[in-house]
Amino acid sequence: MRKSAGWIASAAAAVLVAAGAITYAVAADDGGTGSSVPAADSADAGFARDMAVHHQQAVEMAYIVRDRTTDEEVRRLAYDIAQTQANQRGMLLGWLDLWGLPKVSSDAPMSWMGMGGMADGEDGALMPGMATDTELEKLGTLKGKQAEVFFLQLMTDHHKGGIHMAEGCVAKCTVGVEKRLAQGMVDAQQSEIALMADMLRARGAKA
Repeated sequence: MRKSAGWIASAAAAVLVAAGAITYAVAADDGGTGSSVPAADSADAGFARDMAVHHQQAVEMAYIVRDRTTDEEVRRLAYDIAQTQANQRGMLLGWLDLWGLPKVSSDAPMSWMGMGGMADGEDGALMPGMATDTELEKLGTLKGKQAEVFFLQLMTDHHKGGIHMAEGCVAKCTVGVEKRLAQGMVDAQQSEIALMADMLRARGAKA
């Protein structure tokens, strides 16, 4: 129980540190537009809202698998994903606060990409790549190698969906620091997809 509390505390601390730094980063970087406050229907705001939701599920899946396996390689990957994406989620929500924009929208997810109809939200999968509620429940019932394989498969799909959105921000966002964060997500998650493919092969499974 102490390990669990320490892990959660570390992730929470990272979010707080990031949230404290983002105000200065965004205020100093308007992406050349002449204004550091994007519109509520802009790609910048839409990406921040949608990716915060997308990241939250990745953190949830990482916490689930951490308690379903003792494999150190999987637990280390889950820890890295949870800490990184909780940190980034804090930054995205912090930007929305800084811009004075709502964290939720009546528009369908990914509308800022012109792809509002890509996912119907059935069974909790609000955006492409997201796991359904049924899949999350299943992950919580598995143990050992079965949990590891299912987690790696779900997270591979999750990363692919996240990369698609992040590439959309790189193309459409105007705030420079947000575009750079999005490109960093693309690079890191592509690397993790390759790592997870190797981990799945080692377990006799495929993405």
